[in-house]
Amino acid sequence: MNRRQLLAALGAAVLDAPKAPAAPVAIARCASYEEDLAAVLERMFDQVGGAGALVRNKTVTIKLNLTGSPANRWQGRPLGVTHYTHPRTALAMAHVLGRAGARRIRFVESCWATAGPLEEYLLDSGWNVRQLRNAAPEVSFVNTNARGAWKDYARFAVPGGGLIYPAYLLSRAYEETDVLVSMAKLKDHATTGITLAMKNLFGATPASIYGDDAGLEAPNEQPEKGRLLVGHEGKRQPVPPAPAERDPSSPRDPGYRTPRIVAELNAARPVHISFIDGIETIAGGEGPWIRNLRHVKPGLLALGTNPVCTDAVAAALMGYNPRAPRGAAPFTHCDNMLLLAEQLGVGSADPARIEVRGGRIEDLAYRFG
Repeated sequence: MNRRQLLAALGAAVLDAPKAPAAPVAIARCASYEEDLAAVLERMFDQVGGAGALVRNKTVTIKLNLTGSPANRWQGRPLGVTHYTHPRTALAMAHVLGRAGARRIRFVESCWATAGPLEEYLLDSGWNVRQLRNAAPEVSFVNTNARGAWKDYARFAVPGGGLIYPAYLLSRAYEETDVLVSMAKLKDHATTGITLAMKNLFGATPASIYGDDAGLEAPNEQPEKGRLLVGHEGKRQPVPPAPAERDPSSPRDPGYRTPRIVAELNAARPVHISFIDGIETIAGGEGPWIRNLRHVKPGLLALGTNPVCTDAVAAALMGYNPRAPRGAAPFTHCDNMLLLAEQLGVGSADPARIEVRGGRIEDLAYRFG
């Protein structure tokens, strides 16, 4: 989109858009990870209603975005300035939520190809785990790639019956939480066009059930592979007791399946705080396995209480039309997961209904395409 098209998309009311919930989104300039990120985050939280109102006396679960192996670095750069959650943003988030009165903070991620402790995975990724553990009164870590310390999994039904699956089995950590935070990077994605707060929830699915080596009759509690065959390609079903997909004859196209899975995961396990880091990141794809990546420094942050609204604003900041149909950038080869989530009632992807606070999109936008 050029500037004129961007302004037109932001100003046009879409008459046939479903009246899904709309919530304000805060955006901010932030040029470096060396800035006082906690102060920036506190200001952004104040712009959307305050951190205390969201987390005081609550159990908070923070879903990190650690896609791919820690050994797979792009051009030898630190993981946090390309495709991983940056440790300084995680540290700042824990500080802010701890000071706001969160009773307990739990960091979670389904670590690539392992069911080992999340702390070890973070150490391999270059994080200071001790510093993070001391960022708030009670901080813990859970690798949600398998059952872990629990006896079984929690079932999350998709309202309305779902688009691909009627329900998902996830770690009990996602059930034992009052507030779910999605910490994402501002990135393109080869399969879903963009990968922001909503897409981050795809990594909540345990590979023990939805992985390529998930077993046939029972979960494999020591998974060592990813989730291409079940989620993206639909070449096999999840392991019982997880429900099979509704229609095995539906398209096997990842550009059809993955956006729908992302949309219904956000409907089944709602995200309460969406944070998107665009200080430094990559453009052209989601990780080092994608060709023709570019390292970019948009110097941007976005924060909201609705993942669809936050992703819609972030997409506009990337220079994209968040309501673009399949075939138009960034959804060139896939369906628009924002519109699918909107249809499920998760949130509005209509810029005309979303109040942006802290700055104007047209002033801060950084073209990714």
